[in-house]
Amino acid sequence: MSVSLSVSDYLRAHIRTVPDWPTPGVQFRDITPLLQDPRVFRVLVDAFVHRYMAPELRPDVVAGLDARGFILGSVIAYELNVGFVPIRKKGKLPFTTVAETYELEYGSATVELHTDAVKPGDRVLLVDDLIATGGTMMAGRRLLEKLGARVTEGAAIVDLPELGGSKRLRASGFALFTLVEFAGL
Repeated sequence: MSVSLSVSDYLRAHIRTVPDWPTPGVQFRDITPLLQDPRVFRVLVDAFVHRYMAPELRPDVVAGLDARGFILGSVIAYELNVGFVPIRKKGKLPFTTVAETYELEYGSATVELHTDAVKPGDRVLLVDDLIATGGTMMAGRRLLEKLGARVTEGAAIVDLPELGGSKRLRASGFALFTLVEFAGL
């Protein structure tokens, strides 16, 4: 007899929680086990690809946020037969860039995008591994919009709702799709 799990439950069972990393009290949600097992990786990728094959959600390009958003975003783009663009941490891109600085819990960070990464009017799916405070996802959205693209949705594997990021993103009118939610810190 086999037991059928939802995709969310199946993926949750393969996400490792590392207590007290990187600082005491933090429960780090490690997605690398999702990538290590080919069957689990396929379920993960297919969950996104099947959603974004729908004509009303299909992007012209997928943008991935540094660094784990590159892993998932590039595979989704490949499967959808669309282009992929990386949004990198400051100083990592060799061509002309636009930049966006955003606040972190302790300090700030800057992400950059090549000026020719998207065209005005492009429909963009913005991908990351996890939504915490939402700052990185919002900065990525602003970068893409500076170049005239329209971010149709943000997608992530994990949502940490108690950090408020998904609520802030949705309150700003940003459509967001996640597969697994972890309550509590």
